[in-house]
Amino acid sequence: MARRGNSIIKGIEINEIITMLNKAYADEWLAYYQYFIEAKVIKGIMKDAAIAELTQHATDELRHANMVADRILQLGGTPLLNPKDWFTHTNCGYEEPKDFDVVSILEDSIKGEQCAISAYSNLAEMTRDKDIVTYDIVSEILADEVEHEEDLQALHDDITDFIQDIKKKI
Repeated sequence: MARRGNSIIKGIEINEIITMLNKAYADEWLAYYQYFIEAKVIKGIMKDAAIAELTQHATDELRHANMVADRILQLGGTPLLNPKDWFTHTNCGYEEPKDFDVVSILEDSIKGEQCAISAYSNLAEMTRDKDIVTYDIVSEILADEVEHEEDLQALHDDITDFIQDIKKKI
């Protein structure tokens, strides 16, 4: 634990930050798996574009998990050690894909990103002007999550517009 580094934290308990970061850590691992498995089972029109997007997002979520774990350790905490704990500590949960259609998968993924945006917005608000290091990490991740939502929504809209155009021509 970085004693001097932790001395810059003001107005918030370090254990509270660690607890919130562990929730984010659980979310990142569950999001990683969600994207990973969705990229494997997805079916339908323009699935290759969706697979590329989901695979990139999985990579980003794994990178986020590493960033969060590193910060937990810097603060003197321990990242969740058992994957079973991810389900009890998560902010966003895990939705097992039920319909493998590309539009359904994208809709589920968009909901996940929206939850992540809310969770990281709360963490940013909690650490703003109190823990600049955590705030910077959370802000970087939040920017990625906003970009993910936009990417997924744009792909979803392109596919649904294409489907509507085909239906009109039939």
